[in-house]
Amino acid sequence: MFRLWAKLWKDNHLLKDMVVENNDTELNRTKKIFAAIDTICYEFDLSKPIWLDSTVADFKKHDRTRFYQDNFVDKIDFDFLEIHVIEED
Repeated sequence: MFRLWAKLWKDNHLLKDMVVENNDTELNRTKKIFAAIDTICYEFDLSKPIWLDSTVADFKKHDRTRFYQDNFVDKIDFDFLEIHVIEED
């Protein structure tokens, strides 16, 4: 079981959150993460974020990262999107 928690924050308030689960054993961890982000962006009506070097480094170190305005091509109406791996087998 792989679960990723996504949260939209603005002014230190949680606007939206969701948990994406993926039980597909055929996919590797990276593909599960990108599939979960695709689902999150669809549900939150967002463009897909760009993984900057700092974003990748933070995710590798902590299994969580934040996507700010610099990570999006479009203008966002929140402060950041945070993703966090909460379970993986």
